[in-house]
Amino acid sequence: MEEKTGVVVPLSALYTKDCAAVGDFLALKDFADFAEKCGFSVIQLLPVNDTGTQSSPYSGLSAFALHPLYIRIDALPEFAEAFKADRQFAGAYRSFVKEFKYKRRFDYDAVLGEKLRLLHLLYAAIEKKLSAGAKKAAQNVKVVSAAGSGNFADQFQQELAEFVRDNSWVTIYAVYKNLKDAAMQASWKEWDESFRSFSRKQIQTRWNNRALKSSHNFFVWCQMRAAQQFKEAADYVRAKGITLKGDIPILMNEDSADCWGWPEFFNQNLRAGAPPDGENPLGQNWGFPTYNWESIAADGYTWWKHRVQAAAQYYDAFRIDHILGFFRIWAVPARERTAFLGHTAPCATFTRAQLHGIGFDDGRIHWIAEPHIPTKLIEDITWNHDEAVADLSLVCDRLGSEELWNFKKSIQCDSDIYAQTFCDDAAKDGRVKDALAEKWRDRMLIELQEDSFVFVYSYKAASAWGTLSGEEQEKLGRLHDEIAAKEDALWKQQALSVLTPICAASKMTACAEDLGVSLACMPDVLKELSILSLKVVRWTREWGKDGQPYIPFEEYPAQSVCTTSVHDSPTLRQWWDNEKQSAEAFLRAVSADQDEGAKDSMPQAAEPFIAKTAQFCLEQSARTNSAWFVNPLQDYLFLEQKYFLASADDERINIPGSVSSFNWTYRIPVAVEELLKDEILIGKIKAVVAIHGGSKGGNA
Repeated sequence: MEEKTGVVVPLSALYTKDCAAVGDFLALKDFADFAEKCGFSVIQLLPVNDTGTQSSPYSGLSAFALHPLYIRIDALPEFAEAFKADRQFAGAYRSFVKEFKYKRRFDYDAVLGEKLRLLHLLYAAIEKKLSAGAKKAAQNVKVVSAAGSGNFADQFQQELAEFVRDNSWVTIYAVYKNLKDAAMQASWKEWDESFRSFSRKQIQTRWNNRALKSSHNFFVWCQMRAAQQFKEAADYVRAKGITLKGDIPILMNEDSADCWGWPEFFNQNLRAGAPPDGENPLGQNWGFPTYNWESIAADGYTWWKHRVQAAAQYYDAFRIDHILGFFRIWAVPARERTAFLGHTAPCATFTRAQLHGIGFDDGRIHWIAEPHIPTKLIEDITWNHDEAVADLSLVCDRLGSEELWNFKKSIQCDSDIYAQTFCDDAAKDGRVKDALAEKWRDRMLIELQEDSFVFVYSYKAASAWGTLSGEEQEKLGRLHDEIAAKEDALWKQQALSVLTPICAASKMTACAEDLGVSLACMPDVLKELSILSLKVVRWTREWGKDGQPYIPFEEYPAQSVCTTSVHDSPTLRQWWDNEKQSAEAFLRAVSADQDEGAKDSMPQAAEPFIAKTAQFCLEQSARTNSAWFVNPLQDYLFLEQKYFLASADDERINIPGSVSSFNWTYRIPVAVEELLKDEILIGKIKAVVAIHGGSKGGNA
């Protein structure tokens, strides 16, 4: 595989003299000039799809629509005439340019809101022209377009019609966006009932509604112009022999045009997430619906194929986000507040008969599959036995005359517990709810369907486990291992059935984000489908060995992408300054390859991170055997001390597990035009590229 060295940057982070407020599609052209001078052969972007009011690029409002945030307004073909003829639009645009100067982090809501306002004003100016043209046409007066020939109205309408014809998804998107605007951006699940479950036939009928034509066409026009600008930039990148690599998130936001318009492809009763781990003992519930793969397969994977093909208009490579989820996703009941009682999907299950076969009768099964709540648990909160009994009676059934309870069948999730009111005292009420919710999770088995069980992920932590005999624990452990052995084959089959048509839908090079749990079957699947794996240097270690040594760079698989950082991790600078043990282990790993003179000049982990530290780390990592070596722009900018921000935190893109105006709003600290003139920085980057051996190759 051809060696490539490259750079990752969020499109919004780019800063040029023409896009001070936020990076846009055409800023890619300037950045491609810089990449070419550095010898880069890959530019990787974060997702650029419309995310509506959500700043996270991984919270897609549409799998196909581009984000209007990235449209360069003054480059639109209608701009010049409207700016000259329409005072309101011209005034609004001048105010926008004056107000939205470069900032180190941009205000997502403010910039998006003002850009959308400008786009609406510009489209209103277009419609005025269309209306004037229609009147003149009625008087047999020919209207000449800005291009100098033909009827403007006819050309404009034909252009829109051709875009709709070539992008069938846009009708659903336009109808959805119109309804969402009318609902003040509320989720479609909160819309009037008559709109929540539109069939595609009903969507088409609404699309054809003449009274709504103007609104629908506004969204089509935005998408058409966004696509044209992105295609112009992508073609410019490609002409330089640079691979533009995109990012396709695996999941869709529940509040998206796709979940509304293609509901059969999504499981609305399940949410995707991650199982419990050390940092997240209750797991992670991401809030996105899981896929109905049976329905998607029955449709020939058309939706996914179209999604990949739409991306291929711009990209020559793409990152498959959370590829683990194509093998198996962690599925959580939609109304569970945590992800603790989730399960893998697909999963291997076992039956009541199998449990009988290893010596567990129905009473014993009930003991390990149902939470048992002692009255004293609540009595210790209320300090009153009768009050505790009254509280428990709201959500539980008593077991005979025992001071022991099971949850009522009507309690289906922990949200049902939190929906109750137990005490007048708010503090006590909260403690009762939390105690009952904790007991709700206190079980070893989950009955997915009648007579169909799976193990709770951390089943040995349940109270019931400690009450079992050694023999019972051993039998359950063997059953767990038998089920786990079946699942590897199940997950391999799932991944091949799903990823094969997705990867075959285009000629793009597929790259996996395969961080996290490593499945035994994953390497074989990636190899079979020629999908590059991901190796993040600081996490590519032998975790089971003493000292958790780094895996030598020469042992990285050739079919992989190596990187120093990712958008969810601390930057190289933050890692060095805040994770000293990891930095020390890195230095131990690379010191063996240094001669005595070089060892003396190596940075020391105790020292603060400076430009020379960045150079050392990048040059050492560039020795990777990975075919591709692609790092965040921030990590390259650290090669020059003058680009260090006063606070290292401001150089980070995202902090997982947090929701704030900080995330996803990073801007590069210097205009791309200035980077193009920085021969010292460019020279240092070229040295890194040369070490990796990637002196700019062609497209993948």
